[in-house]
Amino acid sequence: MSQVPAYKRILLKLSGEALMGDDSYGINRNTIEQIVAQIKDVVDLGVQVGIVIGGGNIFRGVAPAASGMDRATADYMGMMATVMNALALKDAMTKAGLIARVQSALTMQQIAEPYVRGKAMQYLEEGKVVIFAAGTGNPFFTTDTAAALRGMEMNVDIMLKATKVDGVYTDDPKKNPDAVRYQTLTFDEAISRNLKVMDATAFALCRDQHLNIKVFSIFKQGALTRVVLGEDEGTLVHC
Repeated sequence: MSQVPAYKRILLKLSGEALMGDDSYGINRNTIEQIVAQIKDVVDLGVQVGIVIGGGNIFRGVAPAASGMDRATADYMGMMATVMNALALKDAMTKAGLIARVQSALTMQQIAEPYVRGKAMQYLEEGKVVIFAAGTGNPFFTTDTAAALRGMEMNVDIMLKATKVDGVYTDDPKKNPDAVRYQTLTFDEAISRNLKVMDATAFALCRDQHLNIKVFSIFKQGALTRVVLGEDEGTLVHC
């Protein structure tokens, strides 16, 4: 039986920490290959995929030095860390047989294209994966906010926030075995219950623009495909 995706175009938000695997920092090659394999599965279903990547796995190594820095300078360093991750992700995708393009919100012509909305949408329509690097290009904004912005600019059907936990729970499932996963939540419920789904600015943007968010675990085998097929995986946060 053919599998019909529930979404035509998605924005996947990957944290930099997701690329570390069990390492304390940096990029774990096996982990990045496993993530790319999941992305390839949904691309093969005909789904258009945009990705916003964080930089925590690289930036945490310089965080102690950055603690006394000017905030804007530290944020620009973090943006450059996301570009490094984007290049690593693109390389792994190329080796897996995917065609990927890196677009950076900071100008780095030798290694990445500048972010151009029309060009990015063209790439998506051609079946290429577009990796959006350098956040919004502005300090004081997180990569969660960048994901919300790019998701809206690309007219995606849903934003998928990949985490280490398979959804949003009533409590920390690692500490409380009785914690229950929410199947669905409204934005207002998530706010009133103080559930940290994502950065508050990004969350407000998604709510105001009616961009639904699905929180799921990228480390659960086949989870991304199940999300794209509309199955009961993770937690859907909706209006």
